[in-house]
Amino acid sequence: MTNSNNRSATHSIHPMFLDRWSPRAFTGEAMDRATLMTIIEAGHWAPSAFNYQPWRFVYALKGDKHFDALLGTLIEFNQGWAKNASALIFVISDTLSRPADGSAPKLSRSHSFDAGAAWGYMALQAIHSGYHAHAMTGVDFDKAAAVMGVPSEYKIEAAIAVGKMGDKSILPEGLQAKETPNSRKPLSDVASEGTFKA
Repeated sequence: MTNSNNRSATHSIHPMFLDRWSPRAFTGEAMDRATLMTIIEAGHWAPSAFNYQPWRFVYALKGDKHFDALLGTLIEFNQGWAKNASALIFVISDTLSRPADGSAPKLSRSHSFDAGAAWGYMALQAIHSGYHAHAMTGVDFDKAAAVMGVPSEYKIEAAIAVGKMGDKSILPEGLQAKETPNSRKPLSDVASEGTFKA
C-alpha cells in the first residue's frame, strides 16, 4: 500500500501517481520557457503504436501573444479559472497513419490512446517540476481548430492548464469544496482477470 497526498493506493506504487491531481486554483505566476518545454518534452517521449508519435502540441505561456487567443477557445467556465495558469497546452493527434514508404494514409486506431499517454507523461513531469497540470475537454473545438489552424485530419484531444497551485479561495465558492485530490473506485471495480467486467 502507498499513501501520499491524503490518498491511498491498494498496492505499492510510486507516490508521484498519488501526488498528481488536477487543481483549478493557480497562482498565475510566470513560468520560464525551459520549464514548459521540459514538460512538453516528457510528453514527446510517450510510447505510441509503431513509434508513429501522432501527438502535436500547441502551447502558450501566460503573457505571450498567443495565451489569450488559446484561453478564448475554452468554454467560459474553464476560462474563469484557467486564466490564472502559467501556460496552456493543447494536445492534438493525427487521425491518420502515414506510412514512411509514401503509400496511402490509413485511419489510425490508436491516435487518441497514444496522445493520452503523452498527456499522462506531461502531467507527471509537471509534478516533478513543481507544477500541476489540469486537462480539460471543455473546449470550443471548432473555434480552437480555427484559431490554431488545425487541419481536419487532426483531432484536438484536450487542453491543459499548467501552473503553480494557488489558494482555493480565489475560486468561486462552488468550486472551493471540490479543490482537493479525489480518490478512485476500488481496483476490483475496474480490473478483472480473463473476462470483461462492466
